Amino acid sequence: MRVLMVSWEFPPVVVGGLGRHVHALSRELAAAGHDVVVLSRAPAGTDADTHPSSDGTVDGVRVLRVAEDPPHLEFGTDMVAWTLAMGHGLLRHALTSLLPGWRPDVVHAHDWLVAHPAIALADVLGVPLVATLHATEAGRHSGWLPGPLNRQVHSTEWWLAQRADEVITCSSAMRAEVSALHDLDAGAIHVVHNGIDLRRWRSRATAPAPAGTGPRLVYFGRLEYEKGVQDLIAALPRIRRRHPGTRLLVAGTGTQQEMLGTRVAEHRVRRSVEFLGHLPDAELTALLRAADAVVLPSRYEPFGIVALEAAAVGATLVASTAGGLGEVVRDGETGLGFEPGDVPGIADAVDRALSDPRAARRRARAARARLRTDFAWPTIAARTAEIYAAARPGPPQNLPRPKIPTGNLFDRTP
Repeated sequence: MRVLMVSWEFPPVVVGGLGRHVHALSRELAAAGHDVVVLSRAPAGTDADTHPSSDGTVDGVRVLRVAEDPPHLEFGTDMVAWTLAMGHGLLRHALTSLLPGWRPDVVHAHDWLVAHPAIALADVLGVPLVATLHATEAGRHSGWLPGPLNRQVHSTEWWLAQRADEVITCSSAMRAEVSALHDLDAGAIHVVHNGIDLRRWRSRATAPAPAGTGPRLVYFGRLEYEKGVQDLIAALPRIRRRHPGTRLLVAGTGTQQEMLGTRVAEHRVRRSVEFLGHLPDAELTALLRAADAVVLPSRYEPFGIVALEAAAVGATLVASTAGGLGEVVRDGETGLGFEPGDVPGIADAVDRALSDPRAARRRARAARARLRTDFAWPTIAARTAEIYAAARPGPPQNLPRPKIPTGNLFDRTP
């Protein structure tokens, strides 16, 4: 099949896990014989002089990188205007540089930021529109849509979900969430897990020698409220009472780093927590391999690809049961779990992991073995291709604006 993927990120432009997902999925589809084109953007804050539009091949995939247009728009301060401008640039480039000589059999949109160009292309071409919803705005805010921007994003998600001929989510938890939030039949939503490329985690670099002799806990990922790092910091005094000398190493960046620094001071663990910032892959792999436990305390997690990455290096996993994490990390089988936001539960789960290293290693081996079956990219690509083949194009739709409910949307979820 000829597949046109539309994504707001594609390596080296990577904001989160979505970019790596699109890269791996497109690569595996191309390896299976499909003709894949990815339509994406140049880095934010650039222009056609510094980063002109380009047309090249990456791992067998044709990649169109579209330059930003001249208007001075910034994602952080002008999100909706910036997103609309990006979508206009992607659409214009597709119509002028791609479609005159190449026509897709299916358009695959990845998340709400590309709703406008993806819907327009599917409508103009009369081909099926497949949409993967990687997360939801309400989910990122614990069920709330507190401001106008949140409601704008939510309504765009709703539009994409309603217009798509097939909808994909990365976990059963996300399927239930998308169904409830966007008025879809859960039975019509496909669950296709994210995957992992084990080759990326083969580095044999060694981590620096730890300061002290106590256990070493590691968190890695974005530093955002929904990731729950503040709960792990709150649990650290309890953990240290049971396991003296325990240190927490935090790898990653995000908007909540200042808040987390305040929490460290409040819980009097300044000497036991180190913020490492963003680490290159080799250094991160070494850090994970040397950890006594990798702790993922998310309050909201559509899937939890970081759990796969930790499992790939054989790390001991301790994770919340939030969303897809509970499907990735099976309590007592491939790791240990706790309820999201449960500070005593975090301390208890970490205590269990540190107190029985033999059982921890057994669970780590089971987690890594599962990567070669349930989370292998060739399997995921084959399942996605089946969805493409079965998709049938619907007519262009003029949909009304969705009503935005007040209060916590998750309280309405059956």
